[in-house]
Amino acid sequence: MLRTLFHIAAMALISAAFLAGCDPISRHKVLSTVFDGVPTLPPPEQICTEYTDKKLADLRDELSGKKAVADSVKPEESVHRPYGEKKCNDCHDKSKDSGLMRPLNELCLMCHKDFFKGPYQHGPAAVGDCLACHVPHNSPDGPLLKTSAKLICATCHKEPRAALSLHDKVADRKLICVDCHNPHYGSSPFFLK
Repeated sequence: MLRTLFHIAAMALISAAFLAGCDPISRHKVLSTVFDGVPTLPPPEQICTEYTDKKLADLRDELSGKKAVADSVKPEESVHRPYGEKKCNDCHDKSKDSGLMRPLNELCLMCHKDFFKGPYQHGPAAVGDCLACHVPHNSPDGPLLKTSAKLICATCHKEPRAALSLHDKVADRKLICVDCHNPHYGSSPFFLK
């Protein structure tokens, strides 16, 4: 009996933690999948307006010092311009199920058209998988990288390098991959600059 109560309490805590981080639409999808009788949502315009108003109120509180600045953007962070200028509608469309203006593999290319000038393209960039390396809003690692420029390439490129002796010398000089390689495209198969 005690064990069952413990499991129920643990599930309740996990569920509460999970749902606390969701936006209202995602929260409703989860709740209506798990439970019967969940009330229908108001129109998306009302939900998004209320959700956005709450986020803006939180931001105002952070800027005024009423709330801790735990998740706010730090001055040294890389910030995506539309996000920094609060132009969410440049990328987001609340009327679509995905919440995005276009499919994710096309979205970044709406603005970033000049990233593919060479005949050779980096795999993720060629298929529009920008989020393989980048985050969409803000990052402590510029330019909007998931991790530092020093480590980002190694998240996928774990195989031994062909020019290992050369790459050892590069490491000794504290160079990083993008000092020699273009991360998006190139005129040679190895994207050398």
